[in-house]
Amino acid sequence: MRRVVILGAGFAGIEAAAELDRRLADSPDCEITLVNKTNYFLFTPLLPQIPSSFINPRHIVQPVRDIRGRRKFRFVRDTVRAIDLAARQVRLTTAALDYDYLMVALGSRRNDFGVAGVAEHTFDFKSLEDAVVLREHVLDLCEHADHTEDATARGHMLTFVVVGGGYTGAELIAELQDFLFRYVAPRYRGIHKTDLQLILLEATPKMLNNVDPALAAHAQRRLRREGIKLRTQAAVTRCFAGGVEVNGSEVIRAETVVWAAGIRAHELAAALPGPHNRIGQCVVNDYLQLEGHPEVFVAGDSGVSTAAPQAPAVAPTAIDHGRLAARNIVALLRGEPLRSYAHSPKPMAVTLGMNYAVVQLGPLRVRGLLAWLLGNAVHLYKLVGFKKQVQVFLDWALAYIFPRDASMVRQPRHGKFCASEAQRAQSNQEGQAKVVK
Repeated sequence: MRRVVILGAGFAGIEAAAELDRRLADSPDCEITLVNKTNYFLFTPLLPQIPSSFINPRHIVQPVRDIRGRRKFRFVRDTVRAIDLAARQVRLTTAALDYDYLMVALGSRRNDFGVAGVAEHTFDFKSLEDAVVLREHVLDLCEHADHTEDATARGHMLTFVVVGGGYTGAELIAELQDFLFRYVAPRYRGIHKTDLQLILLEATPKMLNNVDPALAAHAQRRLRREGIKLRTQAAVTRCFAGGVEVNGSEVIRAETVVWAAGIRAHELAAALPGPHNRIGQCVVNDYLQLEGHPEVFVAGDSGVSTAAPQAPAVAPTAIDHGRLAARNIVALLRGEPLRSYAHSPKPMAVTLGMNYAVVQLGPLRVRGLLAWLLGNAVHLYKLVGFKKQVQVFLDWALAYIFPRDASMVRQPRHGKFCASEAQRAQSNQEGQAKVVK
């Protein structure tokens, strides 16, 4: 039995599992195992629409076993703890898996660039839980600001800072603006639009670096017209409770700081032997093989190919990596020639809130409502499963008819107001206990 193990069920891992299953369907002597720490696949391009209550969080995740369907690959929900290349073994929390061929597609993590206080005082924005936690925090602040008479304190509560002017940062700040101005300000009587302040900080001279320059410039003008403050060459040098320090001197007071400033490779990918780039990604050969270990392939955000070192770390790149790695594993199994990775530009879409986007489709440049419809159509097409496509489409359609759902479904866990809520809850319980006695 020849064993193929895939680590990670993101875009690269899911694509590789499906491709391997299809190509090895008639090979009973091959076993394919997919390992992931969660039991679902997350459609990350729609993650910014969770904090704005535009779509339901469960509508952008699909259980891996549902994706598998009748495919034969095995799925293991567990956390990868170590990769032993010499023994050809992957160690999980509860077990160990031997492999003949391995694909590492563990994704990425936050890159804090050594800035003090990032982990303690900012919101990460990588996972579904991160997006839900941010949503509850924003709503919690609005609830408190609604009955806060101190204008200075209310201003700090209603100042939202996003660090990082890439795809994620631009889309997230636009979604927050959409939600706060379209829903919160009209319904929270103690909050006026003039109280709201949204700031997007970018350390480099340009925002949206991987976007067509003309579309990037238009997107920035659009965000500014919507009242968002865009600041380039604004490097965050320190994060603290209640704000950030910019360029070593200026202080911005805000109860919400979201860190979307970049990525670095998963720690296990960064620990693999061979060359790595500045963010820890494995630099693999043209066939996506790890140096010195032709049986190991590295894909998605975990690696970068020498054939296309400048390929952006986005979903289409990960999908291409996963498909190519799977085909090359099959080629090794059958003694066939390997294929080189060839990066080709893909359609690009940046959503800037409800009804507006900028889209690049080859030579075609589209912006406005039509671009928003095209971008969302692409997202719907890429979503895994007809059920999820219907659910997300209905979310978007209902947002035109009804107000967004601003119910808080869980207790916020970050910020100084959470502590006061916990203290009040404890006091109430103690008071009730005294009454019972």
